[in-house]
Amino acid sequence: MNKKKVMMITVSAIVAVCLYIFYNENNVQDYPQEDSATEEQNQSTEEESTDIEEEQTEDQEQNSSSGIRETVTGVVKEALRIFQKDTHIVAIGDSLTQGVGDETGNGGYIGILEERLRNENQKVTIDNFGKRGNRTDQLLKRLESEEIIQSLGKADIVLITIGSNDIMKIVKDNFMHLTEEPFQQERQPYRQRLEQILSTITSIQPEAEIYLLGLFNPFEKYFRDIQALDNILNRWNEEGRQASFQYEQVTFVPLQGIYNEQTENVFADDNFHPNHSGYEMIANRVLTYLQNDD
Repeated sequence: MNKKKVMMITVSAIVAVCLYIFYNENNVQDYPQEDSATEEQNQSTEEESTDIEEEQTEDQEQNSSSGIRETVTGVVKEALRIFQKDTHIVAIGDSLTQGVGDETGNGGYIGILEERLRNENQKVTIDNFGKRGNRTDQLLKRLESEEIIQSLGKADIVLITIGSNDIMKIVKDNFMHLTEEPFQQERQPYRQRLEQILSTITSIQPEAEIYLLGLFNPFEKYFRDIQALDNILNRWNEEGRQASFQYEQVTFVPLQGIYNEQTENVFADDNFHPNHSGYEMIANRVLTYLQNDD
């Protein structure tokens, strides 16, 4: 059972408890008024029984409160019991998944996620299939690997970084006469390959929650004023967003502009990949989306 289903069960149980409280507080019967003679005759009896009734009411309220507390506690315990299930995460994609540039050797944002989750006593296992230089066409080919298929078959969560090397290939192929035109021409094929990747993963494991991380501009530190770069990234990110919309269980995690306000260095020595601080920011962004989907 995934976390969304657990949350639905928890909310339903709490709503049921609230309805129970509401019903008991409002289920007061109306009795016919007695005439004055009868009231005088019964007044002393009522006064004598008042203390007994109050004691009984207090006992009933205590029992009711105790029952409610037990019900809510039971629901919470059940939710926690299900959350203790070992969560299997599959990370796949390019050098960002591999953690290239992380000077601590901690495995980039995936290593940081694993550490954070385990510090919160979450039971997680992570298979990391990040490979430096992977493009969408190469990732599609790798999805035929038996090892990756088996891992995806057990996945509760899939994290994907892909696309940066598709853009870099265009840069390398057109370096001497670089214009926006080849980037525009390759956008649609890029989206088609993304959709094939997502379709393949969902066919292997239709129950997994999939998070497709968007692209960021690694050159913004040095070429912040070149608007064309941002325009290209915006359009390619939109292709990724639209591809993710085709699948109910896929969430797009935007990364563009994630480093805009940073004064400290967030890039590795190659000035392309994030360093540990840069990966921490990506991990924080991903964690926010994971927690929102709980």
